[in-house]
Amino acid sequence: MKVVWEFGAATVRDVYETLLARRRIAYTTVMTMMKIMEEKKYLRRRLEGRAYVYEGTRPKKQMIREMVSEFINRVFNGSAEPLLAHLVEDRRLSEKELKQIAKMIRENR
Repeated sequence: MKVVWEFGAATVRDVYETLLARRRIAYTTVMTMMKIMEEKKYLRRRLEGRAYVYEGTRPKKQMIREMVSEFINRVFNGSAEPLLAHLVEDRRLSEKELKQIAKMIRENR
């Protein structure tokens, strides 16, 4: 999704070549993942010449919210608390991030 968001719209080849520059990956893996994201309605495709061009179906912020919710439901049985606890305990959040989260919690009470 990040590559598609970077491009705005991208072919499987575009995504594959971008990812390949970062790490070793098979073209068929990229194709399969993009197909799955299309089935989940994160991507839609249109035929342009001989290639399909993929783009996001909704604004990035909305899609991230949906993906995170799906992850929390699948991995943490719908509770975000274990995820937040893990992030805090493993010190993956900066002091600034912790203060921002505390502010968001106060504002949403």
